[in-house]
Amino acid sequence: MTIPTVVDPPLTIDLGLRIHLGDQIAIGPGKAQLLDSIRRTGSISAAGREMGVSYKHAWLLVDSMNVCFRGPLVEAVKGGKRGGGASLTSLGIEVLECYRSMQALAAEAIRPEVAKFKRRIQES
Repeated sequence: MTIPTVVDPPLTIDLGLRIHLGDQIAIGPGKAQLLDSIRRTGSISAAGREMGVSYKHAWLLVDSMNVCFRGPLVEAVKGGKRGGGASLTSLGIEVLECYRSMQALAAEAIRPEVAKFKRRIQES
């Protein structure tokens, strides 16, 4: 007979980097995820479904990003016989890559403090 062992949940650190422009969030974790999904699926609607949000909500997020930057991050093509679609502009790709780079740099910068923090977590 095997006796189940209790496994402590692993410690995870969620670094939620958000870039604000005035009272708007120009980009943050959710918007970056949306851009990744649009890049992969070629569709705002499909990207929204992947994230569990409506098309309207996904479109509002895209629109808010498009007005925060010097140009649009996403270009949408209206539907027709073959349906519509969406793609990241070159600026959208640059912004997403820059954001992901900032996330990686921030995670690396806090690595020593995370190690100290882990040593202070209560063990069960």
